[in-house]
Amino acid sequence: MDETAARQTMDVDVVCVGFGPAAAGFLTTLSRGLVNDDGTPAVESAVMPGLPLQVTCFERADDIGTAVSGVVTRARAIRETFPDLDPSQIPMAAPVHHEQVAYLLDPVGASRRSATLQFGDRMIRAAARWLKVEHDALPLPYIPDFLRKDGGLVLSLGQFMQWVGGHVMASGVVQVWPGTPVKEALVDGTRVVGVRLVDQGTDRHGAPEAGFMPGMDVRAALTVVADGPVGAVGRQLDEQFGMPAGHHVRDWAVGMKMVVDLREDSGLQPGTVLHTFGYPEPEIFGFLYVNDARTASLGIFVPSWFDSPVRTAYRYLQHWMLHPYLWRYLQGGRMRSWGAKSLQESGKRGEPFLVGDGYARIGEGSGSTNVLTGSGVDEAWLTGSLLAKAVLDLASAGTAFTKDQLTAAYVRRRRESWVEHEGIVAERARDGFHRGVITGLIGMGLAGLSGGRLFMPVEPRRPHERVRPLEQYFADRIPASEVARIRAECQQSGLPLHDALLERAGWPTVPYDGALLVSHQDALLMGGKVQAASGYADHVMFEDPALCRACQNRLCIEICSGQALMPGADDVPAFDREKCIHCGACFWSCTQHVGGHPDRMNLVFRAGSGGLHSTEN
Repeated sequence: MDETAARQTMDVDVVCVGFGPAAAGFLTTLSRGLVNDDGTPAVESAVMPGLPLQVTCFERADDIGTAVSGVVTRARAIRETFPDLDPSQIPMAAPVHHEQVAYLLDPVGASRRSATLQFGDRMIRAAARWLKVEHDALPLPYIPDFLRKDGGLVLSLGQFMQWVGGHVMASGVVQVWPGTPVKEALVDGTRVVGVRLVDQGTDRHGAPEAGFMPGMDVRAALTVVADGPVGAVGRQLDEQFGMPAGHHVRDWAVGMKMVVDLREDSGLQPGTVLHTFGYPEPEIFGFLYVNDARTASLGIFVPSWFDSPVRTAYRYLQHWMLHPYLWRYLQGGRMRSWGAKSLQESGKRGEPFLVGDGYARIGEGSGSTNVLTGSGVDEAWLTGSLLAKAVLDLASAGTAFTKDQLTAAYVRRRRESWVEHEGIVAERARDGFHRGVITGLIGMGLAGLSGGRLFMPVEPRRPHERVRPLEQYFADRIPASEVARIRAECQQSGLPLHDALLERAGWPTVPYDGALLVSHQDALLMGGKVQAASGYADHVMFEDPALCRACQNRLCIEICSGQALMPGADDVPAFDREKCIHCGACFWSCTQHVGGHPDRMNLVFRAGSGGLHSTEN
């Protein structure tokens, strides 16, 4: 088959990759300026004269509302777009009612705490009555202004995106195509001229089968890249055009999350926001947001600076829920949905080149997340809205989408926005965590209180520079010979190492109740919907199998959110895309880098269809 001849093409004015908060802000704002009140085009299309600007958005997931997150946000940009916003019109939305930050002590004695933290914990327990310590938790008496979400909203991102998507589609001037993964950007010299969709009708290795259909080429004057932290197009542009001097993406986290039916007498009010830190490991942060009288979104963030070679988010999530501070609310509850997502936590330092000839970057993949406040949805929304205003200006004037013109119209707006100013404050806020939890907390405080002028001067390290071998990490608790035995047994049985090692290191067995505390595989069946459409190539592969064989930690297996990566034949991880939820945790956790490329990992995460789908979580 002549693939080039068979490949279909489509011409549009603007093509958008990904439908998340950034794209939603972009498309909502853009759609409002494309048509006059009398129905005539306010901005005329170059590819279809006489009609409004032709705008198409491609989304990998099967629906426009299958985002993964419970969210608390100040919602400044969202409210600017919807000045008459009524939270009661959005399912699972509530105004922030009460906010609390709590330091969780270790109630089981298995947490790996430094000598300094252990001393601090003893002091807290000794002064428990005076400090009002209850349920093994110390509520902080003060929440810094940079952390507070006063006047904000608790949202289910899935429900919010469905609500926004309805507005966008109802405009009649924007097309959103769910279930349509984008393989790559089309690049002509230094100019991006559109995108290519993923081939269909292939085997898992990408070879054509019956019904093969090459992915369509969608040509556009402007390509808007909003595909998140692990999106194939954004990473392609980073590799092809490089990053600004001194910028890199080395801080990540995986957010493991649930939506839970609370028991009737939980006592939690809608709009309650609880933030936690200190347990199950000091590096792990947690959250619980109450959406309505009987529903809560909750979860943990497992960051890249947590050096454990078995940092399985699912196991730690269950221990976190069982902490007495949280279990008093959660006991008797039931899981409704479950999911996970990678978070790019390099913030402004992870900002790529925002524009080039024919393209612009918005959202999390553009470095918009504020790592000091732990906020990203509203920031992403604003970047999209700012780009939309720039596009309307340029298109109305008949100006080409060149790098210079996009810089003047979009980048200038962004540099003058609160996203930019707050991003500068947050840029080095979390660096201290690469030297320890206490150092990290001090660094956050210094950055937040000094407006970013003070911080801990520590350079983030790559996974292969910081994650120790299993034998070294567990040396104080498990003899090396026993680690080797556990590794051999798990390899033979085809199981990850984390459960066996954590229980041997002192973590109690999780008391499954079949409702809220369930096995990892049951979470896939009960808490979400994994759909890996047939006819697509696998999206996870390993560039050099020899590097996998030499790897002793297999962190990609241990951190996999859906157990889609398991021990495989010939010591190379086996990938089961029927379980993959597209969180991307394996990608940023790979400890084997390709020789000569310290930032290029051996695990390849390509564009693909399917994943975990939940319109609640």
